[in-house]
Amino acid sequence: MSGKFTQIYDQSIKNPEDFWKKASDDIFWFKKPNKILNKSNPPFYKWYEDGVTNTCYNALDFHIDQGKGNKIALIYDSPITGNKSKFTYEQLRSKVSKFAGALKDQGVNKGDRVIIYMPMIPEAVVAMLACARIGAIHSVVFGGFASNELASRIDDSKAKLLVTASCGFEPGRTVEYKPLVDEAIKQAKHKISKMILFQRKDHEVKLSAPMEISWDEAHANTKDTDCVEMNSNEFAYILYTSGTTGTPKGIVRDIGGHIVALKWTMKNIYNIDADDIWWSASDIGWIVGHSYIVYAPLFKGCTTVLFEGKPVGTPDAGAFWKIISDYKVKSLFTAPTAFRAIKKEDPEGKFFSKYDLSKFESLFLAGERADPDTIKWAENLLKVPVIDHWWQTETSWAISSNCTGIEMMKTKYGSACKAVPGYDVKIIKSDQTLAKPNEMGDIVVKLPLPPGTFPTLWNADQRYKENYMSNYEGYYQTYDAGHIDEDGYIWIMSRTDDIINVAGHRLSTGAIEEVLSEHQSVAECAVLGIADKLKGQLPIGLIVLKAGVEKDDDTISKECIKMVREKIGPVAAFKVAIVIKRLPKTRSGKILRGTIRKIADNVEYKMPPTIDDPAILDEIKEDLIKNNILKSA
Repeated sequence: MSGKFTQIYDQSIKNPEDFWKKASDDIFWFKKPNKILNKSNPPFYKWYEDGVTNTCYNALDFHIDQGKGNKIALIYDSPITGNKSKFTYEQLRSKVSKFAGALKDQGVNKGDRVIIYMPMIPEAVVAMLACARIGAIHSVVFGGFASNELASRIDDSKAKLLVTASCGFEPGRTVEYKPLVDEAIKQAKHKISKMILFQRKDHEVKLSAPMEISWDEAHANTKDTDCVEMNSNEFAYILYTSGTTGTPKGIVRDIGGHIVALKWTMKNIYNIDADDIWWSASDIGWIVGHSYIVYAPLFKGCTTVLFEGKPVGTPDAGAFWKIISDYKVKSLFTAPTAFRAIKKEDPEGKFFSKYDLSKFESLFLAGERADPDTIKWAENLLKVPVIDHWWQTETSWAISSNCTGIEMMKTKYGSACKAVPGYDVKIIKSDQTLAKPNEMGDIVVKLPLPPGTFPTLWNADQRYKENYMSNYEGYYQTYDAGHIDEDGYIWIMSRTDDIINVAGHRLSTGAIEEVLSEHQSVAECAVLGIADKLKGQLPIGLIVLKAGVEKDDDTISKECIKMVREKIGPVAAFKVAIVIKRLPKTRSGKILRGTIRKIADNVEYKMPPTIDDPAILDEIKEDLIKNNILKSA
């Protein structure tokens, strides 16, 4: 293809400084940068190093200055509580400006760190933007995270203040935050100076003065606060990745590149204009929530939806369709697991027919690999493009995608489309040579990474260099594995540690999962390699069935095994497919394959801090024992 996309992509790779200089002209600067890229100290590259700007100014004030203060910036909808509200850019800035004053009153200044441990409520967005307004560095921790994980983030960031709420709501249960926060503060070696707590209606908790104050008390006598001028390379936030051992990795984002890149993506990747309604169904505790609930849509000046609910159970499998219909959403971005959940509960799409989705134009999926069956199911139901795209916490925006605002490309089911402008993606084999088309290997990105990605780790330059930039000189190692085909389409097959070695043959668990997902009764699945004395590793499949399936489990297992042997071949040595009730996942929807593998191999494991429901691991253990994979203790 030699169309518009190829032309723009080539410009971004051949002349990155010119490309990103032009993109930087689209944002507000107190002082425009003259130095676009400093390459003097690889792998520590600096974008726009002499520029001066402010994240909050670009998200709110800039649009108000353009006369768009009465435009709706944020729509909040909570099917769990029944609360709904809308905020114009002017109203949101007023709230942010006052809370910025409240933070200043509590001694928070430019460069100080603020932990935000909150549910999906407007006050969480206000807190993030208020930090940005005064130059404080926020670190959002998923509300309900375990106390020890919260404590480790307090210690690593040396946070001055913590902002939280009395509770969060999940379908059928209330998550009390205060006891979790109290325990985290007790465990943390570093002591925060103040806690501000938002009291949720009918769930108020007792506070211990003077260290703990309510949201309302913090606002007493506060004044509106202006944006402070920030150097482009100062940090906007820290977002910790949820490693299961050791010190968490603090991904940092520099301010200038973050604004430039994210604003650029809204039109070029997602085809979103300022008049559009955008919805990212994620959580502010994850990178998707940072980038595409809060920052990118507000940088663009469009309307963003904040949803406190789930794809099923709040109240039913029509929850997503209702939001899209009620607010005339143009595009939705969510995780594949959300659609698998909807497909499992409502495989015929009966709830869909109740709503008007005439304004809906596209669905974007990311966070884990989207299997072709789920994409095809969504396409058939929605009658709009369904786009699987790939990115990471480290990058903050897509590495590969169908860039719908530049040129719509054809879908290849199972592929995350082509590298996005700015990313020079390669496949490197285990012998350190570049792979040919369709050859499997480690997926890497040639340095320097584009703006908006991570310039280092919080207080850990050496760890940044060793973990990400040393295995392949001159490249960022993504720790994903896959191949690039002859048309430049990228196929993300699995994480590097999910490549299994069966009698010397390297196999992708993602390829086997793709086959299993094609079975008409399978809602979702996971494949993992378990230790085997003879072959090194053997794959086993765990499958969850759609609602209303009448076939017996044994028949479905045999059919799945037959499908894999036919499509992958006997080399896969695939002989075990176990029907289970549910898969263990993180709260963001990623399947905990590594944890399942450790259980199956009878290896000691640590309870993942991000797990949605720890009881599922006991269920998995019982299923593995029942199927003779794991011996009973």
